Amino acid sequence: HVQLVESGGGSVQAGESLRLSCTTSHLSIDSYCMAFFREAPGNEREGVAAIGNDGRTSYADSVKGRFTISRDNAKNTLFLQMNSLKPEDTALYYCAAGPEPLVVFTGTLRARGYQYWGQGTQVTVS
Repeated sequence: HVQLVESGGGSVQAGESLRLSCTTSHLSIDSYCMAFFREAPGNEREGVAAIGNDGRTSYADSVKGRFTISRDNAKNTLFLQMNSLKPEDTALYYCAAGPEPLVVFTGTLRARGYQYWGQGTQVTVS
């Protein structure tokens, strides 16, 4: 069955960086739109960054210029480079995959179009 596994989370000071990874099994990431979402206590899950089949990326306004999403198709791995972290970036970060037509239709940073989800990795910024 399809599995998405996030790693790379941790506790850092404001201004520092982290790199999240998402490895997949039984899923070819070059056939899906891939994204990272985050969810903080008391908040709804929000889209952070997404990358389509053609490599086109989209970002939440709150992370533009600080976060970069990328993927290594050969390794079936998705990355999120997070720089200049702020306390408000503290959340559980999830990797997600969805069929591109549906994701584009519903919105690349909206959870509704994503079919597969990881269990999340915690990022804490103080």
